[in-house]
Amino acid sequence: MRPKILHPRYFIRSAAAALIGVIGYALPIAAQTSVPSALTGTVSSAEEGAMEGVVVSAKKAGSIVTTSVVSDDKGRFSFPAGRLGDGAYALSIRAAGYDLDGANTVTLAGGKPAVVDVKLVKTKNLAGQLTNQEWMHSVPGADDQKKALSGCTNCHTVERIVNSAYTADEFVQVMQRMARYSNNSFYKKPQARAVARNMEQFVPNTDKVAAFFASINRSAGERAYPLKTMPRVSGGGTRVVITEYDLPNQEIQPHDVLVDSDGIVWHSDFSGQILGRFDPRTLAYKTYPVPLQRAGWPTGALDLEADPQGNLWLGLMFQAGTAKFDKTAERFETWQLPPELLKNDSQQAMVGVQHWTVDNKIWLQDPSVPGIYRRDMTSGKTELFRPFENVQGPHSVYSIFADPKNNIWFLDFNGENIGKIDARSGEVALYPTPTRRSRPRRGRIDDQGRIWFAEFAQERVGVFDTRTEKFQEWEVPGKFFAPYDAALDRNGDLWTAGMNADRVLRLSTETGKFTEYPLPHQTNVRRVFVDNNTTPPTFWVGNNHGAALVRLEPLE
Repeated sequence: MRPKILHPRYFIRSAAAALIGVIGYALPIAAQTSVPSALTGTVSSAEEGAMEGVVVSAKKAGSIVTTSVVSDDKGRFSFPAGRLGDGAYALSIRAAGYDLDGANTVTLAGGKPAVVDVKLVKTKNLAGQLTNQEWMHSVPGADDQKKALSGCTNCHTVERIVNSAYTADEFVQVMQRMARYSNNSFYKKPQARAVARNMEQFVPNTDKVAAFFASINRSAGERAYPLKTMPRVSGGGTRVVITEYDLPNQEIQPHDVLVDSDGIVWHSDFSGQILGRFDPRTLAYKTYPVPLQRAGWPTGALDLEADPQGNLWLGLMFQAGTAKFDKTAERFETWQLPPELLKNDSQQAMVGVQHWTVDNKIWLQDPSVPGIYRRDMTSGKTELFRPFENVQGPHSVYSIFADPKNNIWFLDFNGENIGKIDARSGEVALYPTPTRRSRPRRGRIDDQGRIWFAEFAQERVGVFDTRTEKFQEWEVPGKFFAPYDAALDRNGDLWTAGMNADRVLRLSTETGKFTEYPLPHQTNVRRVFVDNNTTPPTFWVGNNHGAALVRLEPLE
């Protein structure tokens, strides 16, 4: 059956041309100084004097916790009391183009606040400090050529490409080898697929992409182009505390993170068979082994969702199926595709269980079809829906989420559609985003029937109202940000981040203004989560390549 392609009656596009400057929500100086501090100081350099937007981090010896703050327009920074206890702390900074000058430790004792002046000097290794986004701004070439680099950051940084010496022919061989790796591989843990990916789908125009990569690396000698950095954050983007919690194994990939009503943080592991549990109050960390379904296939899970009963569900990727975790019993149940549907490249990255108790049916995505399965949990019957059958492509099903009637909505990551499969009739409807070839990647549906999503290929975040069938889009500040996901908080602010910029964006959907927060380290961001049980709401994400959980608290 050919799906209906419905063109929305009305939409609003908000361009970011007027928003390129970072606009924040600064508090008065009196409010900034009213909170007791454990450690304060200023950041300065000979070149700039007092420096705004510098990330200052403190990590106690032997601790898994790194706490970071950001300097204001006078160069001042302040760690709130209660965030740093007594002990010796290693200090570090993040400001592209600069390194610490001199001592990098401070000792706190007796509960007394300490003061330190942080001096910076020009770095001798700017290339080692650039983000993926900054590399993409730096390399010569057309924007469409540079966008191919965003496909590489799933597994590693752009720096690995530009520092290589591969020729174009050798890059083709490298890409052919990578096509045999699973989607959930990364540079610390490559895993072989049972079936290699089609090269034209994996890297369209492979020869041209390989030639471009060879033109920006060291195959013909040292780089001749200047390195460019993004402006540091300012204003409201400096009013933040960022806390990073190291995980015990560097191969853990906390792809999806969520916080339950008890304040416990849960995460999937993109390359391992575990579900992680972390208590940020006690720092207690525990893992639960996820049963193996297919020995010899790549391990790991992507999507992590909560159902109406509080159970946690995982999309088991190449293990093909899903797992439900009962938090009270601490027990897993797993389901696999039936034999007639199971293939060597079957892949269930996403699960739609938000309202499965309505009809006792769950939804499972499969990009290898591309399609969506619906499993009746009573009878075990599994149906396959092919929403893009007879539709000119490319198209794929990525993020999926159910509405209160257990209709499934999905994002077309290879195309530009928001899609729906009606639970009763099975009818498919497609709603193209206002911006063509937007490649909507991850998102979720709220209790008002609005779908909030990130447009990975066109530097936008958006909302689709399923009741009025209207879209609204906002262009994010800066090219090559490549937003991965979007989440709305209870105040009406929309949060997003991605794999390129090492920054988190907070959008006021009322004013259209963005606040930009810096992250202390290279952070491969996937699923974003907002905990609305705190005041103000707290942003959480996993560092998918850095084996850490990251909490961002705006001080507003």
